[in-house]
Amino acid sequence: MKGKSLLVIVGASALAVAMISCGNKQESTSEAPASAPAASAGKPVDAATAGSVTGTVKLDGAAPKMKMINMAAEPVCAKVHTTPAMTEDVVVGDANALENVVVYLKGDFSAYSFPPATSPVTIDQKGCQYTPHVLALQTGQPLQVINSDQTTHNIHPVPKDNREWNESQPPGSAPINQSFAREEVAIPVKCNVHPWMKSYIAVLGNPYFQVTGKDGSFSLKNVPPGTYTLVAWHELYGPTEQSVTVAASQEQKVNVTVKATAGSD
Repeated sequence: MKGKSLLVIVGASALAVAMISCGNKQESTSEAPASAPAASAGKPVDAATAGSVTGTVKLDGAAPKMKMINMAAEPVCAKVHTTPAMTEDVVVGDANALENVVVYLKGDFSAYSFPPATSPVTIDQKGCQYTPHVLALQTGQPLQVINSDQTTHNIHPVPKDNREWNESQPPGSAPINQSFAREEVAIPVKCNVHPWMKSYIAVLGNPYFQVTGKDGSFSLKNVPPGTYTLVAWHELYGPTEQSVTVAASQEQKVNVTVKATAGSD
């Protein structure tokens, strides 16, 4: 009887250890989707006293030469381009205006509430390139991914502070719908099928942001009076910051200069 009792005890102990081990393994390998931040209980921005921050981002120095992308491995995409596809690491316009810069305000907006951003922001895969190359959206705002190519893509954002995801998208398939719960500037995006494809997604917790176009301009409206940090983030040159004070009903004009750092080409 003693031997049987001992066997029962040992068996029960082994079973308990196995159950604990399985539980630990499941916890370490599975990740629950990040929850969206709680809505602010602050007050709406008073449009009567709100100001704005406008300006232009320019590159100080010589931009590296854009390189031609070799799409020989994907002739379906190569045929889409009437001229050779080029890299978009640094795109400058007239008077060295800098494109694809995420300009945003950093500061304490806890006293204010902002309507949820419900309109989807779209990124398209066309000619085996992401369009736009850089995009920005608010936390929780819908992101819609479209495949306009006649080939399969695999969109793969690689965040540090948000949940990572990786989805295949065959030609003609439905859009992929995703969102990001936490602020992060900026999330690199790659395609696991076509290694030259890359993009960046900036996620902000307030509506005061814009991505510059060919003329390098930006306009941040309905800004409550206060002192903030104006950040201009570029994928190659990183963030350029400066302080900006917005008075009541004032349009604050700011010119941002991004230094073309040595060794960037």
